[in-house]
This record gives sequence, C-alpha cells and structure tokens, in this order.
Amino acid sequence: MRTLLNIIWFVLSGFWLFLGYMLAALIMFVLIITIPWGIAAARIGVYALWPFGKTVIATPNAGLGSFLGNVLWVVLVGWWIALTHLTTGIALCITIIGIPMGIANFKLIPVALLPLGKEIVDLP
Repeated sequence: MRTLLNIIWFVLSGFWLFLGYMLAALIMFVLIITIPWGIAAARIGVYALWPFGKTVIATPNAGLGSFLGNVLWVVLVGWWIALTHLTTGIALCITIIGIPMGIANFKLIPVALLPLGKEIVDLP
C-alpha cells in the first residue's frame, strides 16, 4: 500500500515539492553561510519525494546551534512553508481520495517548520 501511495504522491505533487526544496537547497549551498539550512532543505526534499513509510524523529544530541538555527528558519521561511503544507493538506482532505495525500502534507509540517535537529527514518 505504501508503494502505491508513494507513486500517486510522486505523480501528483511529490516531484514538484522535491524540485522546489532542491532549488532552495541549491541556493542555500551557493550562499555558503546558509549551508546547514541547505542540507535541511535537501533532506526535506527527499522526504517530500516519498513520504509514505517514513517518519520524523527528534535527534537527541541536537544542541544550541540547532535551536538557534530553527529560530532563524521559523522567522524567515519556516512559518510560510508550514502554512503552505497545512492549507494544501486541508484542501486535499476535502476529497476522500485525497485524504492520504493530505495526511502526508500534515506529516511534512513539523520538519518544514523546524528542520534542524530532526532525522527522517523508515518505518518498520
């Protein structure tokens, strides 16, 4: 079932989310000082490509740097990315077929809001 949902997700929105996050990561890599956020954007992009069968967990050894980086991320871009995933998820949940895709958008909110100090792992 995860494979089928991932294929549908990829065709309808996963590929475009992936490209958007990778473009953002590329821009952040060019601006050298923003490389940590570029790595986070690339990680989110890969997660957005195939979200079913994966989950986000907090990294227990994330320190003050992750906290400060997340504060800066939320203030500059995190809130509107999370808001976009929220509104898209609500719109997708209006239809019965779109409910799993809406839930996948809701799963992207925590990592899009606070990307540093998080790890994306496969579900058993």
